[in-house]
Amino acid sequence: MAAFLVHGVPDTAALWDRVRGHLRRADIVALSMPGFGTPLPDGFEPTKESYAAWLVDRIEELGEPVDLVGHDWGSLLAQRVASLRPDLIRTLAFGSGPVDADYTWHEMARLWQTPEVGEQIAAAMTPEAMRVALADEIDEAAAEQAVLHLDDTMKRCILALYRSAVHVGSEWQAGVEAVAGRFPSLVLWGRNDPYVAAEFGARAAERLHGRLVLFDDSGHWWPLTKPAETATELEALWRSARP
Repeated sequence: MAAFLVHGVPDTAALWDRVRGHLRRADIVALSMPGFGTPLPDGFEPTKESYAAWLVDRIEELGEPVDLVGHDWGSLLAQRVASLRPDLIRTLAFGSGPVDADYTWHEMARLWQTPEVGEQIAAAMTPEAMRVALADEIDEAAAEQAVLHLDDTMKRCILALYRSAVHVGSEWQAGVEAVAGRFPSLVLWGRNDPYVAAEFGARAAERLHGRLVLFDDSGHWWPLTKPAETATELEALWRSARP
């Protein structure tokens, strides 16, 4: 049985390095999604459904249910996989990415979703510009790591992913609601998240009959700003699922 950690945008699996440093288990899988510091497979279309199918395939390869953890877009994808294949899930933990019909995408997402405007924004997303922007929310070392793989492939994937997800809340929410109570669930959220207000974390926890943890003095990137606290909460969740 493994813990499977899923990153978001514009990150790679390295997002989880700090959390992993505080976890006591060794059976941890953290893969970078196609196009996010890794090549795009031939014929792969970087849409929300393609990434969800990719995640299902990776979990199936492990041969047993996993403790699935997602942040940002990884949060949305984790919820989608849990709704499609609850048999693959032992526990579910996620945050800072809502599957909620009442959520309105943040301003940057709406820009990425707009033809031509999104391409202009992506062109301006140089590693240096992104490093400066992220350093205001996390720290210099984490910002440096985050932009190492920001290239044209990642930018193209970001635009395609967000454009496939304009109505993701209304499309995926009912499926998530249908698996409420099927497995222990934990929702992790930064109280000061500027992209997704903490109220959506509370709604997500209620939707899945899960437990909500709000990190004070943290914004969107709690795996980087609260790694020890995140690890503590994850291990408590995993213990709760033992027979």
